[in-house]
Amino acid sequence: MIPLQDETRRPSRFPIVTVLIIAANAVVFLLELTNGDSFVERWSVVPADIVSGRHLSTLLTAMFMHASWSHILGNMVFLWAFGPEIEDAMNSRRYAMFYFVGGLAAMLGQVFADTASTIPNLGASGAIAAVMGAFLITYPRDQIRTLLVIGWYVRITFIPAIFLIGFWILTQLVSIGAVTEADTGGVAYMAHIVGFVFGAATARLFEERRRNEGPWN
Repeated sequence: MIPLQDETRRPSRFPIVTVLIIAANAVVFLLELTNGDSFVERWSVVPADIVSGRHLSTLLTAMFMHASWSHILGNMVFLWAFGPEIEDAMNSRRYAMFYFVGGLAAMLGQVFADTASTIPNLGASGAIAAVMGAFLITYPRDQIRTLLVIGWYVRITFIPAIFLIGFWILTQLVSIGAVTEADTGGVAYMAHIVGFVFGAATARLFEERRRNEGPWN
């Protein structure tokens, strides 16, 4: 299931922060392609380094890096599907703060899940999970235009946010159980969970008093 757009409401303001974040991720990905593995290794989060107090700046830089085309495209599609409405509910300044603090919390969650790991971690997934957590709390009944792909079956359908995001978080919980004994790197599922919990727990704190309520709230 690939979320495309919130069909229930439209932001009342242009989502400038969401657009700038997507642009920044694109620029950094181009730098990765240009500079190769050494660039990725230098600016990714290595848990063992963070725990020892080294390369702390990578907690921020890793939030703009991705491992592949599918990784960045998937993340940016999810951010564009849920980010504009949350930015509108919070205002751009608060949303920017929310996004970066959520991403930082997610990165730290991944670090402390395996403090001895020397495997680089990177990606905007944790921060985007925070946005999804906030969306679930703020607009749970909104209908999300979704690309549904099941084998050869492909169609556009509308799914309530509570079911779409609920299914996503369930897959993350199941995946954590599936990889707990793995010895190799992969998707940072713990970062997803921590980011999501942060977003759901703090969404109301970041929202403006005046919100675009709409008929489904």
